[in-house]
Amino acid sequence: MSSVLDHLETLYADTDDPWHFATSPYEQAKFRATRKALTRDRYRSALEIGCGNGALAHHLALLCDSYTGIDAVSRAVIAAQNRVPDAHFLQAVYPCPLPAANYDLIILSEVLYFLTPDAIRQLARDLVDLAPGAELICVTYLGDTAQALQGRDTLTVFQSALPEGTILKSVADTGAYSIDRGEIPR
Repeated sequence: MSSVLDHLETLYADTDDPWHFATSPYEQAKFRATRKALTRDRYRSALEIGCGNGALAHHLALLCDSYTGIDAVSRAVIAAQNRVPDAHFLQAVYPCPLPAANYDLIILSEVLYFLTPDAIRQLARDLVDLAPGAELICVTYLGDTAQALQGRDTLTVFQSALPEGTILKSVADTGAYSIDRGEIPR
């Protein structure tokens, strides 16, 4: 994980927005599509793992009574807190203990390929224990991730670690990214 963390810290070394979330039409369209993928108008409590600078939280936190984001990079967490001051952001490198709450929304947006297969499987188990019944949204980049695993591969690993019968259904696939939705089993 240290090489991945080093890579992420290098990306954030000179900017709070290394992927140009604020100005990219592609990123803004993806955020709108993610919001559209949600099945409810309101959520009690959301957890976003890999929240980056809070760009997606900016679009989703208003729909939630409470919103918690986790990211590995300190600069990203500070930027997220500044961008969405009513939300709560933590610096943590997964695998780590996840903050306990009564989550009814879990967001994994373009984060799984930064994890090892074992960490992806552990995350699936942790989410089953942490948030039974929560809506699960997985946004997956489909291009070259420059990581050991590619987007669709990470989604396959994650899906296979969820309890039998848990289905992640594709609700959007642009060829550049996919959005899959499911429910964490009770």
